[in-house]
Amino acid sequence: MHTATAIQPPRTPAEWAAYYALRYAMLRQPWQQPPGSERGPADDEPGTIHALLLAETAGAPEALAVGMLQPTGHGQGQIRFMAVSPAAAGQGLGRRVVAYLEEQAQLAGIREIVLHSREAAVGFYEKLGYAVVEPSHLLFGEIQHFLMRKQR
Repeated sequence: MHTATAIQPPRTPAEWAAYYALRYAMLRQPWQQPPGSERGPADDEPGTIHALLLAETAGAPEALAVGMLQPTGHGQGQIRFMAVSPAAAGQGLGRRVVAYLEEQAQLAGIREIVLHSREAAVGFYEKLGYAVVEPSHLLFGEIQHFLMRKQR
């Protein structure tokens, strides 16, 4: 079990590397996607909020959980790239990242949050107050996603 630090945006090159490494390891590598596919244009857009929860380590930073909130306009934002390290699963870190993103969204004037949840994570988001709107896309031809929404 890892001890987690506070959630914050990545600040140093090493923290950004840990952030993207977890996104890649959990969201792209298992489906044989190339390195770099864990990044998107929205990562660098003004207003995008990144959440990084690090392990307390003496060496290089180790990401335990990550997430991103992309403002999409008209008081709406989208949570994307949520990932929790298998070594830290079941410790409530995903809930902490979502809560952080929701707090940051509120501060930015975002009143509605949408996301496209993998089928396996729908129950997780429902417990946090998100409701399924409709099935959305099929990622990599095999991972069904569902559009979910939460209004504040």
